[in-house]
Amino acid sequence: MSKRVALIGSGNAFFKDEGVGLYAAKYIKENYFFNQDELEIVDGGTLGFKLMPLLQEFDAVMIVNTASDESKRVGAISIKTTDEFLDGELVKKTANEVEIAEMLQICSMAERMAETIVISIVPEDIISVEVSLTENIRNVWDEYIQTIIVQLQKMGIEILKENEKLSLDAILDIFANPSIEHSRGF
Repeated sequence: MSKRVALIGSGNAFFKDEGVGLYAAKYIKENYFFNQDELEIVDGGTLGFKLMPLLQEFDAVMIVNTASDESKRVGAISIKTTDEFLDGELVKKTANEVEIAEMLQICSMAERMAETIVISIVPEDIISVEVSLTENIRNVWDEYIQTIIVQLQKMGIEILKENEKLSLDAILDIFANPSIEHSRGF
């Protein structure tokens, strides 16, 4: 039996860089081919605690989001297991960052919890109300996507890149102008 994996894009698309996890999950969903039975890509948005059932339903979970950490440069990418995430100094500047950390703390005490990693990127602007990314985050976009892909492959997911169907700018436009055609963004 193969491992069931969830890729959760987390963040708030209305506060510039804070939406990067959502954009990355959508980008991968649109531009990569993978076995649907093994990988589910989830719009985690700002659901926080409502994501808890996923940590018990799946064998492995990857959360992609921001991690506000002024001790690191903007665009720095980190990969942490739940234990590493909870053992480190948690810098939480947004409600979403707080809820993800608290959800992981609660779930880590449960009898069953998916093998979970968090891939975070240090944002520059999580204050401006705009569906966009700063230039500094755009500059590391490809590295962020590749980091996610490599970690999914380490989880046993076979992924092939298709010809780019949707560019980053097209993804941002979908989130800025949600419609039924695009499943209201995701």
